[in-house]
Amino acid sequence: MRKYFKVFDIGLQNTFVYRWNFLFRSLFGLFPLLGTVFIWGAIFEAKGGGAINDFDYAATVFYFLLVMLLDNLVTPTDDEWQVAADIRDGLMNAFLVKPMNYLVYRLALFLSNRLLYTFVTLPVMIGVFVVFRKYLVWPASAETWLLTFISVVLAGLLQFFIAYSLAMLAFWMLEISTVVFILYSFEYFLSGHMFPLALMPAHVQAVLKLLPFPYEMYFPIAIFMGQVRGTAIWQGLAIQSSWVILCWWGTTMLWRSGLRRYQAVGG
Repeated sequence: MRKYFKVFDIGLQNTFVYRWNFLFRSLFGLFPLLGTVFIWGAIFEAKGGGAINDFDYAATVFYFLLVMLLDNLVTPTDDEWQVAADIRDGLMNAFLVKPMNYLVYRLALFLSNRLLYTFVTLPVMIGVFVVFRKYLVWPASAETWLLTFISVVLAGLLQFFIAYSLAMLAFWMLEISTVVFILYSFEYFLSGHMFPLALMPAHVQAVLKLLPFPYEMYFPIAIFMGQVRGTAIWQGLAIQSSWVILCWWGTTMLWRSGLRRYQAVGG
């Protein structure tokens, strides 16, 4: 495992080079958040300030603050493009002749990138939470914090394996950007990034519970905010864990099948 800890360390060093880029990206990322807050403020004002499916204006603001935080914690940044480039440009050759698991190698880089990105952008996030502090309602139960942490870890793994699986398509396709943008469009809409999924009709929510997308963003936040309770939490964690295992298995199958087509050109 020492080589993967070294990869993690190198990933931290490489990511630290772009610390100012991350900081400015997080600063300019506040504009969509402010726009979202103003839009939902207008919606609730038009409705007379009443709640929509257990979400009032304060809960909605808190929700989008948590979306911003979780997005920084677990969402991959260009991982699929880097893996696809390794395949397309022949850089994978160097890994195939070394005693290194490429999936674990990429996972170590993903963890280092997310850790440092979160650390660099932490002052911005703290500042935003201070500005909107009157809308914050922290869970009083330690169990809620623990279950949220478990769900966040699973959400990060799920997002990583989905991105990695998309990158594996580079074994068969010269350019994967179209497939990536199509899937991420569905993901952005169905993961709760655009709006809380609790606002959707009950029959639509029932279908979404069986898909992986809500467990990438909405479900951990719903646990934290108390929107999911009791047996629903354990059922959700079971489904989330199942999707993580299924996506891991899918990446393994795609890797094995892709290697049989890989021609080791370039590098």
